[in-house]
Amino acid sequence: MNFGPPAIPGKLAEIGGGNHINTQILRARTADSRLVWIAAIAIPLMLLAPALWNGYPLLQWDTGGYLARWYEGYLVPSRSTVFGLYLHFGEDSAFWINLGIQALATLWILQLTLRAFEIAQPLRLLAMSLVLALATALPWLASTLLTDLYAGLSVLSLFILVALGERTSTIEKCSLFVLTAFAAASHSATLAVLLGLCCVGWIVRPFSRGRIAVSGLMQGSLTLVAGAAMLLAANFALSGKVAWTPGGYGVAFGRMLQDGIVARYLKEHCPQQKLKLCPYRDQLPATADQFLWGNSMFNTLGRFQGLGDEMSFIVLRSLAEYPARQLEAAIAGTARQLVHVATGEGTNEWIGHTYGIIERYIPTQVKAMRAANQQRWRLDFAAINRLHVPVALVSMLLAVIVFARGLWRRPFDDLTLLAGTVTLAVLGNAFICAVISGPHDRYGARMAWVATFVVLIAAARQFFGEDPSEHSASP
Repeated sequence: MNFGPPAIPGKLAEIGGGNHINTQILRARTADSRLVWIAAIAIPLMLLAPALWNGYPLLQWDTGGYLARWYEGYLVPSRSTVFGLYLHFGEDSAFWINLGIQALATLWILQLTLRAFEIAQPLRLLAMSLVLALATALPWLASTLLTDLYAGLSVLSLFILVALGERTSTIEKCSLFVLTAFAAASHSATLAVLLGLCCVGWIVRPFSRGRIAVSGLMQGSLTLVAGAAMLLAANFALSGKVAWTPGGYGVAFGRMLQDGIVARYLKEHCPQQKLKLCPYRDQLPATADQFLWGNSMFNTLGRFQGLGDEMSFIVLRSLAEYPARQLEAAIAGTARQLVHVATGEGTNEWIGHTYGIIERYIPTQVKAMRAANQQRWRLDFAAINRLHVPVALVSMLLAVIVFARGLWRRPFDDLTLLAGTVTLAVLGNAFICAVISGPHDRYGARMAWVATFVVLIAAARQFFGEDPSEHSASP
């Protein structure tokens, strides 16, 4: 890890005090070197503490769908083949390779962000990482076989690539590009958030007084193109079809069902239209999860294969016929999503589908999986969320305040750009997830930790007396 600019040859000899000063500098460098090694070891261990305690990587309901992509050879709704291939790569290590990649990627992005802001010191990185490990969902995300970690990391990697690219090396730019593209390919919601950020960047660039470079925006936008190409290529390699990951209409249908829009449509149109759901219109479940993943008429009617066309038809017709109701539901859902930020959703419940996939396709993992604390029902997030939830909510509010304060001050600096990027990412994530699939805690938790990181950077600037004017983002 590089925590600062390289030394300039010959400068030590020019400093007054000669050998005495040289000795002090060498001692300081030795201490810093030790701290670098401590940080390089301690931070990944902190990030993977939940998995190490569990004795096995943490699983979630969606994990099984990603794992099965390599073995089943066909596309299923909302399960990226790119992320499925990534998980398959780590199977022989019981997925510890995947967790190692996730921990190291997180360490790298945290360190690179601090270095780009010119506040990188080993002790400071350790302190911030400790706060994030204790007070946010970050270590739980890093310890889980799921795409959620990359949603937050990609916001930071895209920001550095676009706004602070001149402070990174060519190798680092290439690595940021690959990470962002992979994150975009791993989940459609992440791709949508990153696309929204790039669109906003292009819109505000003419008014940014040169603080957002065209070259940076081009590189950032190309990561999304690369991510889309990566996903299409993986889909073709595994299924033989050049197609996008299916399921968007089905998930949106579930959200509309939960908001009562589907029931209204069926009530008004079943007398004229012969829809498969008409006989069940008075028996619809209350939530999207119960409809899509529970024992509902969705299974009776053939799931996505049997009901997919009808669900897409109802979604499109409902959007056209009830625009005001859809807008009201979108606003209400976004507001609810912003406060759904609790840690652990989907990991402390029965996840039979994932268990079944592992038992069917990776039987060598069954013994270790069953011995884990998670599968022995020893996970309880009640006490954890008494800290995590208020920290997340306060952090998101403070990030908005940092952004607003920076806009008020002219010219605004790179911290303002970061706070604005994260604020828009949090809002965009809440809107997309609420509109498509309805509010869930895991959707909020995967972004909230980034807001906490922004607050820690702002606090470091304030506490250590950094001058924001010296860190203005340049073209």
